Amino acid sequence: MGTLRFLTAGESHGRGLAVILEGLPAGIPLTEDDLAVDLGRRQRGYGRGARQAIERDRAVIGGGVRHGRTLGSPILLTIENRDHESWARIMQAAPLTDEDAAEILALGASGVARAVPVTRVRPGHADLAGALKYGTRDVRDILERASARETAARVAAGGVARAFLRELGIEAWSFTAEVGGIAVDRARSTRTREETDASPLRCPDPEAEAAMIARIDEARGRGDTVGGVFEVVVHGLPIGLGSHVHWDRRLDSALAAAVASIQIVKGVEFGLGFEQTRRLGSEVHDIIERREADGTWVHASNNAGGLTGGMTNGQPLVVRGAVKPISTLARPLPSADLVTGLPVEKAHYERSDISVVPAAGVVGEAMVLLTVAGFVLEKFGGDSLAETADNLRRYRERIARWPEESGGGTDEAGPSGRDDRPAAPGRPATVAGSSEAGSGGDD
Repeated sequence: MGTLRFLTAGESHGRGLAVILEGLPAGIPLTEDDLAVDLGRRQRGYGRGARQAIERDRAVIGGGVRHGRTLGSPILLTIENRDHESWARIMQAAPLTDEDAAEILALGASGVARAVPVTRVRPGHADLAGALKYGTRDVRDILERASARETAARVAAGGVARAFLRELGIEAWSFTAEVGGIAVDRARSTRTREETDASPLRCPDPEAEAAMIARIDEARGRGDTVGGVFEVVVHGLPIGLGSHVHWDRRLDSALAAAVASIQIVKGVEFGLGFEQTRRLGSEVHDIIERREADGTWVHASNNAGGLTGGMTNGQPLVVRGAVKPISTLARPLPSADLVTGLPVEKAHYERSDISVVPAAGVVGEAMVLLTVAGFVLEKFGGDSLAETADNLRRYRERIARWPEESGGGTDEAGPSGRDDRPAAPGRPATVAGSSEAGSGGDD
């Protein structure tokens, strides 16, 4: 995926989280306050759990930035886990001494749940598969990293990508489109972006949001959890990011992988998504109406979600993620014990949320921003922001003048629009713009 790479590290109750980004150009304006905005948005949302009252996520820039601008070198960000203080002995990196082990045993015997090895695996979580794969008898070795706490590092990284893309006129935003089967009505979605972000569920439809909140309260009362759908929209993308020529160069493929990598996401769709399967082609495909004087191509609709043939088509990019209900339930489901293999009446319970759809949308934004930034750098390159911006500007100007400066062989047709070359054996003469011979096919 382009030239942008990032890696996160850290556990849910460890000392903290870290992320390294490599490949961004020099000269991007960036401060810790910039990154704090999205980290704060990730922590909010009706249905979040008690952990959010403990943490005050803030990314500390440890490298790659000087005097408020990126250097072109790898960027290091770290986020403190304030809750680590209560978990220091349980999560310490150093080997346990006999005294350490005795202290943990005593804590467990006194009823401190975090000091007891986790063996009652949770349905729907990484517990069982992870423990068997990595050969551990204590599921805490798995759940600490499998936890969605890791997404705070992704959101910090996404904030850097946002700062980069903003300088190029590219913006992304998300909102809650559905919770517990209750979906927004586009006709009632009257809130502005600012009003939506300030609302309890980051939902543009006030009436739907009220019903969503009632559904979350109902789930809370039953000791249950509830899922939903978030939608990410990106504006300002040029035509032609991605490519049709290989599976791993398609932007839609990379976006699907990026959004599906979020711990709680179980489905991804673009534009109309699966709804397209229930309609006829004539009701789905976006009619290309015209080209404006400034070179902008206008479509009558955006059912494709801004992507055709694995490439951006100039329309807003629309990506949705399906969020499953949280796996940890206040009234746990029956399960089995990892060590004995015997049935247990209740799976392990770890402090949890009831619904995280608004927060998942912010994580979705981060993954979309990081993916798009990678494809922007792949196409336009640049060791500095100014160079990347200049390359993008020249590209936009060139395609706006299409076909005069296409350089793509349009001079083969004469003034009449007819291809005046002699017909080669097996090649009939064609007329420019014709839908006749040579149109190819879908197979």
